[in-house]
Amino acid sequence: MALDGVVPFPPDFVARYRAKGYWEDRSLAGVFQDVFATFAGRTALIAGSEHITYRELAGRVERLASHFLELGLRPLDRVVVQLPNVPEFVSVYFALQRVGAIAVMALPPHRYREIKYYVELTEAVAYVIPDRAGDFDFVELARRITSECRSLRHVVVAGEAPPGMVSLATCLSTESRVPASALGDVTIDSMDPAVLQLSGGTTGVPKLIPRLHNDYVYNSKTAATMVDVRPGDALLVVLPIAHNLPLACPGIQGFFLRGARAVLSSSVRAQDVFSLIERERVTHLAVVPALLIRWINDPAISRYDLSSVRVVQSGGQRLQPEVKRLCEARIPSATVQENFGMAEGMLTFVRLDDPYDVRLETVGRPMCPDDEVKLVDDEGREVADGEVGELAVRGPYTLRGYYRAPEHNARVFTPDGFYLSGDLMRRHPSGNFVVEGRKKDLINRGGEKISAEEIESLILSHPAVQNVACVPMPDPILGERTCAFVVPRRGQRVTLPEIVVHLTEAGIAKFKLPERLELIDELPLSPFGKVSKVTLTKLIAERLSPTRTTPG
Repeated sequence: MALDGVVPFPPDFVARYRAKGYWEDRSLAGVFQDVFATFAGRTALIAGSEHITYRELAGRVERLASHFLELGLRPLDRVVVQLPNVPEFVSVYFALQRVGAIAVMALPPHRYREIKYYVELTEAVAYVIPDRAGDFDFVELARRITSECRSLRHVVVAGEAPPGMVSLATCLSTESRVPASALGDVTIDSMDPAVLQLSGGTTGVPKLIPRLHNDYVYNSKTAATMVDVRPGDALLVVLPIAHNLPLACPGIQGFFLRGARAVLSSSVRAQDVFSLIERERVTHLAVVPALLIRWINDPAISRYDLSSVRVVQSGGQRLQPEVKRLCEARIPSATVQENFGMAEGMLTFVRLDDPYDVRLETVGRPMCPDDEVKLVDDEGREVADGEVGELAVRGPYTLRGYYRAPEHNARVFTPDGFYLSGDLMRRHPSGNFVVEGRKKDLINRGGEKISAEEIESLILSHPAVQNVACVPMPDPILGERTCAFVVPRRGQRVTLPEIVVHLTEAGIAKFKLPERLELIDELPLSPFGKVSKVTLTKLIAERLSPTRTTPG
């Protein structure tokens, strides 16, 4: 029973990946049931003072999965999950796998615009939320979404659940009227999606990425080998778990597969993180450069024992060599390991035993022998070694098409199934790859990819705006922030606070808001008549340059 809207792998590739052992034809649920039983007495999850063993986690997952069956969840049902880094996330994720439902991995900052889109596109039947986060009321958001989306039947709340919604705490602490034995009757096809991950998207709200049971098991198992996960190791999970990196690259999946443990952090504050590392003897950090830069420049780093850290895995955006050197100087026990990854699939890792200069300069090489990689020019021709080209990839854990997006798929996949990533790379003499930029119209704010087109279309609906172009501006911590170049309508003026209010009322995530406004009489054009974002990006970089002098 295939899910409508999922592009299948061609039969000859399916046969090849099975024959080579990449695909085991087992569901995530089946794999992790065995994992939980094998490592039953070990600690799986740490959150604050709570230490949860694999046996305890298995019990929670089984109870919750039985309640999900009682609610009517069935294989291939889609469920939007929007929880912070709390143990309930892990229980929900694996319970959905047990019933064969597909988790749609929303992020905590997402709001009405994004969530409604995910629910409508996937025809989701359930939505899992916290009751509140800071001053934001997720229950009220869920009421609004439920009133507008006919498919949504259940809202499951971590925290205080109002009448008509399901209490996650109650489900985790009580037995369902559906016996646990009923879970044995659930049939899951390993060629179906286990999750729908989010793309970095350049065309509005992110596209959805089907990750099959077969490819996601392989993804995590192989990534765990790349970062040298051992049974006694501990991963600090400080990025949102729903992200592909902390979930599966190797993330909690990969660490669980090795019988290791995951340490959840709800804070990214340097001293909170250092304290956790010291107390729980964390061995692996999975970070984006913006966080790492903040931590290693915090004076408090010298007051904590961080000697347990063995690997600092950096992804999401390029990490400069100077940062790698400084990190290894501040945490001498650690090796900084850069990897290049995408929720769409293909992962490259710098090998831990690569020569020092290769570790400094590159983002590694693919982790699978059957990852097929080409660097191509605008006409699709492969470029010579050392030249820059667009990354085109195909392999046993790289998607063959976005979910329910046939028109977009026709543009970003070649007829023979290579995914055109939009990333510009060149091959290093070592055989590893070096990131040189991207073709996509994205702003990479601390690893969060922001579609310029999405923000521009919303700003254009402001009555005082005639035209707009959003471009990245350099930032020493986050890498990039969003600058909006706005052409006001004749006789009108507009301010950044007004733009922010306008966008906030549209219900977008806070991290997508522009952080600088530049008013301009007209947008520069390229020779082809398109807005020249290269010119605008260069202009804002010059205006922000500390060496820039004012003519006098």
